[in-house]
Amino acid sequence: MRLTGKTAIVTGGASGFGAGIVRKFTSEGARVMIADINKSAAQELSDQMGDHAMAQEVDVADGPSVNAMARAALDAWGHVDILVNNAGVTHLPTPLEEVSEQDFDRVLAVNAKSVYLTARAFVPNMKTRKVGAILNIASTAGVSPRPRLNWYNASKGWMITATKAMAVELAPSGVRVNALNPVAGETPLLKSFMGEDTPEMRAKFLATIPLGRFSTPQDLGNAACFLCSDEASMITGVAMEVDGGRCI
Repeated sequence: MRLTGKTAIVTGGASGFGAGIVRKFTSEGARVMIADINKSAAQELSDQMGDHAMAQEVDVADGPSVNAMARAALDAWGHVDILVNNAGVTHLPTPLEEVSEQDFDRVLAVNAKSVYLTARAFVPNMKTRKVGAILNIASTAGVSPRPRLNWYNASKGWMITATKAMAVELAPSGVRVNALNPVAGETPLLKSFMGEDTPEMRAKFLATIPLGRFSTPQDLGNAACFLCSDEASMITGVAMEVDGGRCI
């Protein structure tokens, strides 16, 4: 019960890695807001989690929507101990010069601008309380870019740099900021990363991962729980790979 008494928000928490983090956090005693653009999916997972969870509809790329999420959390709990920026999107594998401007704007808005918007909404309260943990779910794509996922790679590299910049600035206020870099996993984005989900494509992708399997929501939940718990009180500014050795 490493998170007993803690309050946490997980964006994109209704599915994939986010749902794995939500399940782990609630099992460790946290009260969790499942914030997702898919309100019905968030509510369904919240119902499964019981009294320790609540659902909140949010568009993380929209300032007023993020502010409404912050107000709902602060009204319910009075403060937020943990913020997990997990919501993310990608474009399909495409030559970099052929990615549409609409897709580029969407990827940068959801993967990068959202980190700014949530920081603007939650950091003041954390600084006032002199405590807090922010976790950004980046990607191995930001460390070891893959061809044809060009602007997605760039957005995750931005998130890793933002994590380090936030960590060094917020450390004097007692706020820790870290990131996780998963390799592709069994999530709704897997097909988008590979272009097509076939046994051949999976085998080709898995051949690049020394441990020979994808990241799972449970893997991300376990790593997130550690970095957001008091056990990691001396860890900030770290972008930790959860990738089965992909980036070695």
